[in-house]
Amino acid sequence: LVEPADGRQGALDPTRRASKNRRLKQAKEEAQAEIEQYRLQREKEFKTKEAAALGSHGNSAVEVDRETAERMGYIQASYRSNREAVLGQLLQHVCDIKPEFHANYRVAG
Repeated sequence: LVEPADGRQGALDPTRRASKNRRLKQAKEEAQAEIEQYRLQREKEFKTKEAAALGSHGNSAVEVDRETAERMGYIQASYRSNREAVLGQLLQHVCDIKPEFHANYRVAG
């Protein structure tokens, strides 16, 4: 900056001060705009990479859900078809009483 002719150092006339403030404000706004533009660009790149990474994960999740539903259907069908037979065998074992001595039982005497 050029020094004023009247000898006051560091003093700016009001028009120069206003001009300087305007330039600083404009520079600040331009910097903010550049920062925002850069942030948006990086965010877009991140979203693209995230979608690529999760895209394959999303397909595997759908595949797992399909396989789970298929297995559950098989298990339920097996349950329905074998239920009566298993209950019959269980009741037969519970109700069929055969009294016998344990192998370690000793008659005292």
